[in-house]
Amino acid sequence: MSVIPIDSLEHPLLADYADLTDVALRRKLEPAGGLYLAESSKVIERAVAAGHVPRSVLLQEKWLPSLAWVGERFPEVPVFVADDALLERLTGFAMHRGALASMHRPALPDPAELLAGARTVVVLDDIVDHTNVGAAFRSAAGLGADAVLISPRCADPLYRRSVRVSMGTVLQVPWTRLPEWKDAGPLLHDAGFTIAALALVDDSVTLQEFAATAPEKVAVVMGSEGDGLGWRALAAADVNVEIPMLHGVDSLNVAAASAVALYALLTAERR
Repeated sequence: MSVIPIDSLEHPLLADYADLTDVALRRKLEPAGGLYLAESSKVIERAVAAGHVPRSVLLQEKWLPSLAWVGERFPEVPVFVADDALLERLTGFAMHRGALASMHRPALPDPAELLAGARTVVVLDDIVDHTNVGAAFRSAAGLGADAVLISPRCADPLYRRSVRVSMGTVLQVPWTRLPEWKDAGPLLHDAGFTIAALALVDDSVTLQEFAATAPEKVAVVMGSEGDGLGWRALAAADVNVEIPMLHGVDSLNVAAASAVALYALLTAERR
């Protein structure tokens, strides 16, 4: 293992870990640099299991034994070790989970290739909250979705908070970015998918009704936290579906809605 104890922040690779609490900055830096951050030994393990390669590791000394396998598998990868105060000064937060890895971001698959063997997919349209993105991925993994597709302006599933909330499932569920709806709609239709938009509109059918006669291939589309689905997504949809609510509540959080919709499809008799 290439262990490098540090007592300053001068090493150029440490820039990967700087200012992690600045969401706007990291949103620009990480994809542009072809990197993302994996937090905790479990997430690092899942990232490597998914075929991702670390660029460096940053940790507290007490976590060295649990991450010794990283050095054995990637002996050329530097493992930076520092005390808590220096780590907090670098990252901007106390590293309770003990370890971070700067990972090389894998190339995203072509949407058509990803759809070819899929039956149920989730489409996240312009969801900007990283927590909701991570939670939706966890629902997708646990409730049988074959893939997740995200719009051009959707939050990054590989952002640290998304990965953490998803319990690492963003590293397990196949995903990619879609083009704009003028191209995404035909792409889904050409692959044989019925586009089902979760939306509160006048012509919506209930989730129970839709699930009871759901077609073989379904793309469940969910919109942004504030405004819901935009008109382009609604125009591309073949059917609008709503989850019936009680006590004057109009809708669920998008992450909860993804779980309810996927569970309904999972337990329904599909043609």
